Amino acid sequence: MESSTLTLRPEAVSRPPKALLFDLDGTLYRGDALIPGADRLVADLEAQDLPCWYLTNNSTRTPAQVAKHLHKMGIPARPDRVITSAMAAAAYVRERHPGAAAYVVGEHGLREALREAGLRLLDPDSAEPAQVVVQGIDRALAYDKLTEAVGHLLGGAAFVATNPDRLLPVDGGFLPGAGSITALLEAATGVRPVVIGKPSGIIMDYALALAGVAAADVWVVGDNPHTDIAAGAAAGCPTLLVLTGLCAPDDWRRRCETAGVLPDAVCAGPAELYALLLETGRGPGRS
Repeated sequence: MESSTLTLRPEAVSRPPKALLFDLDGTLYRGDALIPGADRLVADLEAQDLPCWYLTNNSTRTPAQVAKHLHKMGIPARPDRVITSAMAAAAYVRERHPGAAAYVVGEHGLREALREAGLRLLDPDSAEPAQVVVQGIDRALAYDKLTEAVGHLLGGAAFVATNPDRLLPVDGGFLPGAGSITALLEAATGVRPVVIGKPSGIIMDYALALAGVAAADVWVVGDNPHTDIAAGAAAGCPTLLVLTGLCAPDDWRRRCETAGVLPDAVCAGPAELYALLLETGRGPGRS
């Protein structure tokens, strides 16, 4: 990249945003390591009354747990501005299957979101047929649980998946992601799921409604063209790719071409993103 910030569509980022929607892993942190400057960026923006929202495909944690994780790294995140794929999935199911019996393949964050949405979570080995199978990542997944999920789907249950991510990046490599479990269940049953997380418009509509801001006034910031940038672009939001996670200066164009989407601007990291915001007339300069 010719410079640390490249603006591809100046008109899209010429006006100051009314809110920012941040991806998490790869954008503000990597695993348990803070991306340098991310804490100061968020603190500066919040001090200027520019709301920072956090949108993650991860369904394992509750919003309070996500905010706690961010606070440990010095990022002053508010739990009520954390939006997870579990929350969006629960809202989707509540709207279409209110009070339904749900069979869950997933972890604490997903189960809690579904309970709060008024769904009845079936116990393992329950004889009651599920009306919907809701599936996220499940790192304690056992064959018996898959067998039960397959039985419910073949029995006519609707299928809702939290996100399409087939790999989950961790320190030193990858884990199979929620999308890998989705692929297995779909292959076994022939039932296609409704996918909630980025790049789906379902989670973006949910996030924009919570933020109460028009799409054109929200900058979507992320490191992954296939999820973050694709979701923001499809929703009509200005999109900013940061080279702090998946993409590097020498491969971001190729990755964007593969994803079939281009961001409105590309920033090396938090400092460059802040400088771009300053160009819109938003906030004071840094000391």
